[in-house]
Amino acid sequence: MKNRLKVLRAERDWSQAELAGRLDVSRQAVNAIETGKHDPSLGLAFKISRLFEMPVENIFLDDED
Repeated sequence: MKNRLKVLRAERDWSQAELAGRLDVSRQAVNAIETGKHDPSLGLAFKISRLFEMPVENIFLDDED
């Protein structure tokens, strides 16, 4: 699954560690999601959506899109 997490994080000038702290996950988890090595759980995807104040589908993109 593709995502815009790295871009959204960079727009706010947050490090991976800062984002991880805001989401209560490890920095490694943020890195794995950003690089597409891991898809977030549905709960984490919604938490990310709320943090960035945008719909989940604006952050996470189907590989076919």
